[in-house]
Amino acid sequence: MTTITYCKGLPTPADELNPIGFTDLEMFLTSLSDIFYQATVETVNHLLNKEIKFNQSSWNSHIQEKYGLSKRYANGVIALARGKTSSAKECRKRQIKQLESRVKSAKDWVAKATKKIKLAGKFYRKKNWQSSPKGCNFPLSSNLKTKKTNWYHLRQGRHHKKRYIHRLHNQIKHLLRAKIRVKVSRGSVFIVGSKDESYGNQTCQWSGDTLKLRVPDCLEAKFGKYVTSKIGSFSRKINRLPNSGAKTWHFYRKDNRWVVAVQFTPASVEKVSREIKYGALGIDLNPSSIGWAYVDGQGNLRAQGTLPFQTGLPTGKQDAQLVDVCLKLAALARSFACPVLCENLDFSRKKAQLRERTKKYARMLSAWAYSRFYQILSSILSNRGITLVFVNPAYTSLIGCVKYSRMYGLSSDVAAALAIARRGMNLSERLPRSVSAYLGVNPRKHVWSALYQFNNFIGRCPVVNRRHDYYSVSNWEPLVKADIEQQCRVSAKRKR
Repeated sequence: MTTITYCKGLPTPADELNPIGFTDLEMFLTSLSDIFYQATVETVNHLLNKEIKFNQSSWNSHIQEKYGLSKRYANGVIALARGKTSSAKECRKRQIKQLESRVKSAKDWVAKATKKIKLAGKFYRKKNWQSSPKGCNFPLSSNLKTKKTNWYHLRQGRHHKKRYIHRLHNQIKHLLRAKIRVKVSRGSVFIVGSKDESYGNQTCQWSGDTLKLRVPDCLEAKFGKYVTSKIGSFSRKINRLPNSGAKTWHFYRKDNRWVVAVQFTPASVEKVSREIKYGALGIDLNPSSIGWAYVDGQGNLRAQGTLPFQTGLPTGKQDAQLVDVCLKLAALARSFACPVLCENLDFSRKKAQLRERTKKYARMLSAWAYSRFYQILSSILSNRGITLVFVNPAYTSLIGCVKYSRMYGLSSDVAAALAIARRGMNLSERLPRSVSAYLGVNPRKHVWSALYQFNNFIGRCPVVNRRHDYYSVSNWEPLVKADIEQQCRVSAKRKR
């Protein structure tokens, strides 16, 4: 089960302050964090050493003997070091993968540019190119000020793109050989808990108001056996902090003050949403709005709407806006007593191609906080007993525009939300049989095979140039038939 972390600034009660203005707990954490830092650095170096096999039991004993820490504190050192080491390794893998995606995107751009120049040169080498009915795919033009042609600029861009690819290859080679660096912060103390211990942690015990820490042997002469402080409660509107169960405590410095965080397995809440077969609320996330649609158990649309929001706001305002939108979605799901279905989006590949895209597209995708939205939505729905289900996003927009936009008079985002809800309920997504027959779809294949071919048809269809054009098509069969016949005529002409 997933865990939740509650954080708060460490309180400093006036009756606990010493003459220099600090509490005993702050003084203890400051002294302990220095020892914790040294032990964590040594553990990280030991974990990164590939020649030595890591043995947790023997290393725990080594930390206890060298730094005078108890076994629980030593477990915290090892857990923190392991977490930072595994995170650094995972970040290195993701960085290499991202660079490889950039290389692939740049190579595709170079190949397209080379083909464009080659076809244009082939066109102008013809004797009667002036009378060509189709014209050139990349007509030659010149700037009157710079006296440079568009071919020259494309060749220059291709040259610099090749240099960029070479630089990326060198970066990948360096990352594959370079040692992994792990950053260990100084002001940090990590104490691992267990469900078998009292208050969920034997070393750090919290009674709901007072925190009591066991002092390790190395600092017992200075602070005594225990250090206590009143930290109060972790006030939340929906508090899921249980009285029992393991509690892992993390103390760290932020903005020149100590912060206390407790990690725990949340207490269960009453489930509000029914099973998905009785209905679902589908949502479609867009850069400027969220379309939602409620579908009943038979797959029919019962309610729909749009929640607008702004993009490009500062982090604080954007989070507040996303929280407000997520609360509205939670209220809708609670009123319908149904789960929420959304797309499992991953834009890592598209973000790797931003260098080859337009500035407007790059700005839009970079400012789109889809990951943060799903993080907030998951937290809010989990606290309210509402199930969140992720579905495959393939062809949902196409299905919505083709099948439901004209039928119900919906916008593209709401139609896509309807398709998402029906997909989560495992309802039909197939195209009309007449359209599938003209496309020559194998009935034994998956329905996405037909959608793939239909999507290619939409790309070359002269009638559909924008989203609003889907409303004007009442029957796709004549358009598909005409397109297939045109392809057959072209194919027959080539064979002659």
